[in-house]
Amino acid sequence: MSERLTTGDTAPAFTLPDADGNEVSLADHKGRKTIVYFYPAALTPGCTKQACDFTDNLDVLAGAGYDVIGISPDKPEKLAKFREKENLKVTLLGDPTKETLEAYGAYGEKKLYGKTVTGVIRSTIVVDEDGKVERALYNVKATGHVAKIIKDLGI
Repeated sequence: MSERLTTGDTAPAFTLPDADGNEVSLADHKGRKTIVYFYPAALTPGCTKQACDFTDNLDVLAGAGYDVIGISPDKPEKLAKFREKENLKVTLLGDPTKETLEAYGAYGEKKLYGKTVTGVIRSTIVVDEDGKVERALYNVKATGHVAKIIKDLGI
C-alpha cells in the first residue's frame, strides 16, 4: 500500500496524458496553487458528480488562484468521451500505470460495501505554489466535497 502524503511533503512530480493525448506535468503549474483530485473511473455516477462540481466551481477556484486537475486510471480516449458528454472544463489526466496514483497514496486497499478491495482511493491534494502539499484529504465523498474544499480554503 502506498504512503499517504501529509502537509509539508513535496508533491510527487508527474507527467501524464490529458484527454487529447497531450502531456501535462505538475511542473506546468509551478507558481500557482493546484488542486489535484483522484477518482476511480470516468463516466461513473459519483465521479461524474465530482467532476461536474469542480467544473461548476472552476471560476471561483481559478479566481482564488487555484488550478484543478483530475486524475484517474482511464486512457485519454475515455477521458475525452467523459469531458464531451459532461461538458467538463477541468483538466483530466489518465494514469493507466497507476504510478502517480500510488505516489500520492491514492491507490491501495479500501473498503467497498464492507469488503476490502484494492483500487483508487478518492483523494484530493492541494499543492501550493512551491510544489508542497498544503492539504491531503483521503477517502473523500464524491458529493459535497468541492463545497467543503472551498469552505476549508476560505474562498
